[in-house]
Amino acid sequence: MTRDLFLAIDVGTGGLRAALVGRDGRIQAIRHREHEQIVPQFGWSEQRPADWWDGTRIVVRQVLDEVENAGARLAAICTCGQMHGTVLIDDDGRLTRDTVPLWNDKRTAPQVDAFTARMDQAEVLRLTANLPATAWPAFKLAWLAENDPGAMARARAVLMPKDWINLCLTGQRAQDVTEASLSFLMDCQSRDWSDRMCDLTGVDRNLLPALHAPQDILGTLLPEVAADLGLSTDIPVLVGAGDYPLALTGSGVIAPGMGSDVTGTSTIITLMHDAPVITPEISNVLAANGTWGAMTLLDAGGDAVRWARRAFHANARSYAEVAADAEAARPGADKLFFLPYLSGERHHPGSRAQFFGLTAGHGLPELHRAVLEGVAFAVRLRLDGLQGGAGRPDRIVAASGGARNALWLKIKASMYGVPYLVPEELECGVVGAAMLMATATGDAPDLAGAAARMVRYKSEVAPDPAWAETYDHMAPVFQRLYQAANDIYPELDNLP
Repeated sequence: MTRDLFLAIDVGTGGLRAALVGRDGRIQAIRHREHEQIVPQFGWSEQRPADWWDGTRIVVRQVLDEVENAGARLAAICTCGQMHGTVLIDDDGRLTRDTVPLWNDKRTAPQVDAFTARMDQAEVLRLTANLPATAWPAFKLAWLAENDPGAMARARAVLMPKDWINLCLTGQRAQDVTEASLSFLMDCQSRDWSDRMCDLTGVDRNLLPALHAPQDILGTLLPEVAADLGLSTDIPVLVGAGDYPLALTGSGVIAPGMGSDVTGTSTIITLMHDAPVITPEISNVLAANGTWGAMTLLDAGGDAVRWARRAFHANARSYAEVAADAEAARPGADKLFFLPYLSGERHHPGSRAQFFGLTAGHGLPELHRAVLEGVAFAVRLRLDGLQGGAGRPDRIVAASGGARNALWLKIKASMYGVPYLVPEELECGVVGAAMLMATATGDAPDLAGAAARMVRYKSEVAPDPAWAETYDHMAPVFQRLYQAANDIYPELDNLP
């Protein structure tokens, strides 16, 4: 039987997804299973890797049942996932601690501050193309060494979430270069682990497994896993990549000069380049095809919308109903501002969220619209630096869950003055994984060839000039609010 299906697994912050994707990039079936974040205290965020594996087994079985002869038609398996979640395993591949700190966990702020106080900024920028941030695994490892020395003593390797699933699938341990590029431990020139950065951060180089390209074949399914899932043991499993780099790939943003907006739990705006943009205001990630993405990242995105739905409606209303509420409000939400820093932000971990300008005339429509606009204002603060002052792209491709919200896309297009393209298939990380599998199995010559066959766009959202004028007037006020609030947060932290 022809092996014409690709199985993509996505270890998201909100849940596990498995999808079967055809050779044309169209999703034949997809299943999702939610899992929760554990928040022991403000600024902390954890999950259990065991829950990821349990969810993977469930959704893979479900999705295989939805397509006739799916198991026999499967050409390959590829996992992507949330980045930076720092999984420690021992010699036997067992977890040394039950929970792991996630990408949005800010407990590493003291380690980042201590490093920043003694570092040579120019040297670490030159080596890693990034500055210290609470998200980077280097600092999560530093926190674990200080606060859970027993788990660190038993650890023999550190994996990212998708690597943990790969270990469960194949018994093999590895990391890929897209994840490593945002670890604060990879040399951006050699694209290998940096002994110098290990020395500076105190990370044991022996903990870092071999680095691979995302489309490398890691191995095949363990016999017991194949039997559990009802699959053959000869199905190749790829190394895979972080969910964000693969969302770039799956949205067709693979060439220098292209722009991307990946709005899931967080918001990431990216412009592609041949080399990293070395400046303190920009973070850089290596994409699956070897190009660099200069990015601005906001920990608030879909998470802010999710919070508003929970806080205002106890999750009783659908996201479509919440979006309809927001659409009933005027652009600018009648001068209502929302600072969307519900979980802090990477360079200001103590940041908080707030509404500013509330009056008796505001209602739920204005509150919901202000949340959408607040996320866009926060991105706009950093957007102009993405090319070191060289301007914005001609188009931005929207990806992930935020691309489903038509109102939000129009707000963003008007806020940034850039038209948005919407892919036909919004599960761009899943499509990106399929593109990797197509190249790894010889079904496509390279990622550009895979993109030509597997990525299509269904619409374009143009800026609204009247909305843009409103946002241009409001943006300086948002910036002043942001700056003023950052001066007050330390006092807030010190309140009894």
